[in-house]
Amino acid sequence: MTPREDRGGPERDSGPPWPLLPPGRGAVTVSQLPHVFWSRGAASWYVGGGLAMLWLISVVSQVLARATSPGSATLGVALVVVFALGFLGAVPLGWSLPRPGRLTVVAVLFALSFCLFPWLSWGVRDVWTYVGVALGMMVVGWRITFPAILGLSLLAVLFGYLLDGWAEDDLWLPAIVFSISLMMAAFANTIAAMNELRATQDQLERLAVERERGRVARDIHDILGHSLTVITVKAELAGRLVDADPGRARAEIGEVETLARGALADVRATVSGVRGVNVSGELAAARAALSAAGIDAELPPSTEAVAPAHRELVGWIVREGVTNVVRHSGARRCVVRLDPHGIEIADDGIGPSPRSRTSTGLAGLRERVEAAGGGMTVGRSDLGGFSLRVTL
Repeated sequence: MTPREDRGGPERDSGPPWPLLPPGRGAVTVSQLPHVFWSRGAASWYVGGGLAMLWLISVVSQVLARATSPGSATLGVALVVVFALGFLGAVPLGWSLPRPGRLTVVAVLFALSFCLFPWLSWGVRDVWTYVGVALGMMVVGWRITFPAILGLSLLAVLFGYLLDGWAEDDLWLPAIVFSISLMMAAFANTIAAMNELRATQDQLERLAVERERGRVARDIHDILGHSLTVITVKAELAGRLVDADPGRARAEIGEVETLARGALADVRATVSGVRGVNVSGELAAARAALSAAGIDAELPPSTEAVAPAHRELVGWIVREGVTNVVRHSGARRCVVRLDPHGIEIADDGIGPSPRSRTSTGLAGLRERVEAAGGGMTVGRSDLGGFSLRVTL
């Protein structure tokens, strides 16, 4: 009697996603309403709900026994059929609506039961089990469901008294209404909670995919940005030395080739998610890049001040910071300062610019830092140029 979530295939495009969900999570748009009654979840409900229709055989018998003419009997049976179809359709329709709409659907089904009053009199309570089940399947919250089912059961007791006077046998039907309705409510709420967890899991999976895409994008940007910057600087240097110092020019070209191969290997490792970055290696690469660019480098003699948990992140900071110095600063001097609480990369170049504050590389670096619980600031350094400061 309960729909299951369609987790793939073309049915996702042909109608609303079904699991049974709490109000607000299961609502559909107006354009999806035509598909409500033909969804996979609705079909599952029809199977279980259809089996429950067997109980209406006794109601049909009562209508036929109390009909005063063939026309009256035909009309009474037709109204029983209408009530049955209303019950079957009410539940999938209610699942597609917010809480007020779900309660309205149940109220309409309850009012429809009184169409049988001319035949059943106060015995219309015989069909209220269907009303209680429909209410229980709506998943409108226990603060509404339990009082409503209890009220429906007490009303069934009252109608029994009006029908036959007080008799202990009249308590059986209210007890059935109460117990079955609560049982179906508990069942529906459990399924709704399970399906909401599935929906949350799917959302987390999508977020994980987006996060991984962001990681790969940041890593590739940082890898290629740094490597291509150093390759460009060394290629320009080799071009200037090709006539003046052919031996050193060949050495610089060899380093360009090594850097290119290393960048390719780094990209492949990044895509596979196994690339590692460490501050010691990045400081060594920074020294070579700054030297090739003709910038005096003042780097820390050791990395012991950096906590082991932060060494990869500090490596990324050194890579991005030094890349910006080489590319944009026009500096003659670059200083990298490490301490137990963070890192600063400063230069004596042109200083901060509007572009530096909106740099893609710095934006990605800020994401890394904030994800690690740190903070990043950019501004003018004590050397007069640009400063990148990260606090961990």
